[in-house]
Amino acid sequence: MNTNLQTTNAAALTVGADVNAVVELFAASQDRKPTTRDLYARTLAGFFAWVTSTGRTISNLTAVDVIAYKEQLQRDGKTALTVASYVNSIRRFYTWAEANKIYPNIAADVHAPKRRQEFKKRPLSVRKVGELLAYEATTNPRDYAIVNLMARTGLRCVEVVRANIGDIEYMGEDNTRVLKVRGKGRDEKDDFVILTDAAYNPIRAYLNTRQGEPATAPLFASTSNHTGKAENHTHDVEFDPRRLSTRAVSAIAKKGLKAVGLDDAAFTAHSLRHTVGTNILRAGGTLEQAQMTLRHANPATTEIYARMALTERRFTNGGENLIDRAYNAAIA
Repeated sequence: MNTNLQTTNAAALTVGADVNAVVELFAASQDRKPTTRDLYARTLAGFFAWVTSTGRTISNLTAVDVIAYKEQLQRDGKTALTVASYVNSIRRFYTWAEANKIYPNIAADVHAPKRRQEFKKRPLSVRKVGELLAYEATTNPRDYAIVNLMARTGLRCVEVVRANIGDIEYMGEDNTRVLKVRGKGRDEKDDFVILTDAAYNPIRAYLNTRQGEPATAPLFASTSNHTGKAENHTHDVEFDPRRLSTRAVSAIAKKGLKAVGLDDAAFTAHSLRHTVGTNILRAGGTLEQAQMTLRHANPATTEIYARMALTERRFTNGGENLIDRAYNAAIA
């Protein structure tokens, strides 16, 4: 934080204060993760840079100006998600600024664009999953264990990175084997995925090559010679030179996808997560089973998979085909 702000509070700031100082104090005052506070600061910096570049005066802005900025972002080709991120940051900032008597809340009635609830990454068919795992079995024990685990449990890349050897435990009356998981936005490993024999056996074979390592060691270790900073490592895991980065896990999955002919931006490591959700429903599973497996906090997220499954069935058994058959029978 700017040293000038260490003894400054919002009440001491006025409309004439440097806007950068106001934004910095706002971001620091938000009880959010550091990455979220950085996002607020970055998006607000973009907004106020636009204000200055267009000759507007910060103290005289109105809702019309915020709407004009939103429309400019849309004309620039920003996605609905990106525009919504900017607008939400602006709205949150002005709510805070008004509460602290710095600026009036000019953004209260400005709406973020709605985006269709859908996934940009495509799931794999059961046949393609089989091809992928057959390919991975010919690579090396670690990469096979990683991709096999993701394809069977729907783990995110960051969750693979966070996993330690000691996170494999046994739970419940039946001593079910699980991997404890620190999920998205969580501070503790308070969730789990079930390690079936098919998911666990490749991990066991890989760990047999690393015998004697402590429970705190990364479940999947890097073989690179890290000599410097933790490049592209998740910020909430203490850097360990043997811990893979999220980029490395993503690259491992992408290499396998390319090898089986899925060399497209729509197929990435995250596709394996969507593959699990979609194939649970394809196999006759329930939305609840898919939600629990993928650990979705909001069931509405899981319902997207149901809509995808319905779309697939529509292609193969659409009402239009039924109409054709009915009419053709009548015509005949």
